[in-house]
Amino acid sequence: MSTEKPIIGIPTCRKRIDPHMFHAVGEKYIAAVATAAGGVPLLVPALGGGLAIGSVLSSLDGLLFTGSPSNVEPHHYEGDASEEGTLHDPHRDATTLPLMRAAIDAGVPVFAICRGIQEMNVVFGGSLHQKVHDQPGKMDHREDASKPLELRYAPVHEVRLSEGGLLRKLLGAEVIQVNSLHSQGIDRLGEGLLVEATANDGMVESFRVADAPSFALAVQWHPEWQVMKNPQSVALFEAFGDACRKRARETRKDDLDTAVV
Repeated sequence: MSTEKPIIGIPTCRKRIDPHMFHAVGEKYIAAVATAAGGVPLLVPALGGGLAIGSVLSSLDGLLFTGSPSNVEPHHYEGDASEEGTLHDPHRDATTLPLMRAAIDAGVPVFAICRGIQEMNVVFGGSLHQKVHDQPGKMDHREDASKPLELRYAPVHEVRLSEGGLLRKLLGAEVIQVNSLHSQGIDRLGEGLLVEATANDGMVESFRVADAPSFALAVQWHPEWQVMKNPQSVALFEAFGDACRKRARETRKDDLDTAVV
């Protein structure tokens, strides 16, 4: 890996830590960007329409869209209203959905995890199951919240990687074991997305944007968890980091060329 460190944005969630509102990101995502991806993490606040997307993208070499306890609001994919008590984050939705599409169109590398894969599917016109475990023939993909973190994030089911896909190339395997901590999941796949991995119950666990000018991959599991202990997770973040470094080199070269002119 190059010693040049790309700037990698991580959009935040907006949450109340009484009595105030905070913009927050789990430390495990920040650590994975800094270690496995070899980047400099930069948190992007959930300002919705108040975020200057063009300015943000011109300052970044990549974007990591993280998991979250909140669900994407169903009106974004014409879904039925959520059950009472469902946790939502409209500020995050208003930030990540337009930011993700703009980043992919601009060739900024994007890696999306858990809520991130759901956001990417919605961005490309797909829909979501709000409760995968209520769908006929589907497994219960939720974690057991009564267990300690080590067990909640332990591998619990296998996913099969698509033949000829990016994941199979990166990981050198046909089947891998992954953790599973989600209730929302992919229903109708968005336009222009190619499936990279599926669970035994048919649930889409990974896809990429077919015609993206740069890295644009999403996974439903959590490779950021203790990333350096899992070679396959390291490989995912290294590939993302390499794409971000390539973007940084090209952008800085363009800036230098412009300055010379």
